[in-house]
Amino acid sequence: MTKQLIVRGAPQEYELKANAWDSLDVHLNRRNMKNILILHGERSWQAVKPYFPKLSITTSSHYYGGQCTDLAAENFASLCKKEQFDGIVAVGGGKVTDLGKFTAYKAHLPIIILPTLAATCAAYTPLSVIYNQDSVMLRYDIFPKSNDLVLIDPEIILHSPRDLMIAGIGDTLAKWYESNVIISQLATKPLEVQVAEFAAKKSHEILLTQSHEALAAMDRKILNQAFIDVVEANILLAGMVGGFGDEYGRTAGAHSIHDALTVLPASHEQLHGNKVAYGILVQLMIENNLTEIKRLLPFYRQLHLPTNLADMNLKLTDLEFQAVAERACLPDEMIHLMKETITPDLIIEKMKALETFTQK
Repeated sequence: MTKQLIVRGAPQEYELKANAWDSLDVHLNRRNMKNILILHGERSWQAVKPYFPKLSITTSSHYYGGQCTDLAAENFASLCKKEQFDGIVAVGGGKVTDLGKFTAYKAHLPIIILPTLAATCAAYTPLSVIYNQDSVMLRYDIFPKSNDLVLIDPEIILHSPRDLMIAGIGDTLAKWYESNVIISQLATKPLEVQVAEFAAKKSHEILLTQSHEALAAMDRKILNQAFIDVVEANILLAGMVGGFGDEYGRTAGAHSIHDALTVLPASHEQLHGNKVAYGILVQLMIENNLTEIKRLLPFYRQLHLPTNLADMNLKLTDLEFQAVAERACLPDEMIHLMKETITPDLIIEKMKALETFTQK
């Protein structure tokens, strides 16, 4: 018998189309918003400002600060109260999006998201990953309300950094491996879980068959259907996996390994999706699924996703291996949803085995 599921299937409104951002003013007026906070990144904001529409309402733009932390959310929530904002628009990647959602929750305001990347499913999901000031992942918070609106202009994402798109592919690829290791244990799959499983499998299929064509579109700066499909796999399908599957579709081994790597300052130079992609291989090693690792390695190498620690310029001491393994095995980590009994010693053994296996 599965535990009680909560479905958080989608934002209240989601729109992907050419020049999608141009309709922002209409959407704001429909929602009777007159005074909004715009949270944005730094380099991404400079890149997309020419695309940002002129609005007929009062706006106040702020750089989000570089990290989604408790303190940042408290500060921006206080600003919302002081300035009497009636909505928040987050423009950027995953961290600014997460901070926008976290701030909106604290300030009891609607949140509208304009993604500039397809590196995570943050624009779709009603949750935020919270870090401390030292960029160590602390937790993720799930909110009781969907995002109000997501507006995606594929042309904007087409001009985003290629390495961030690849990291998004790595992050989304984990949806299948992490949900499958959990769902496969169920004797009966509720319909909600079946939807999550379908979304995970479909995203896996799209990424393995269409990523090269999508990346070629980025190289040529010419939209194609493969590019749009990969964008929606990374945002919409990835968000549906956790949205419908709840705990059965969110994370397992791969993300626990990612979270654990954040205790290493040297790992902060690596993109989120790259560390998750590495975590997939560690999870498969724990499952003793060497056949699937062999199947994935050519894809990883063609996209330059990391196949081992060495690919991430990480050379761990025994103490660092222990720190990572203990962090991955904290009692509330989702790695424990796997069939195996997971211990720090097992993780260290499998991480070291992966180094050997992938360097043959």
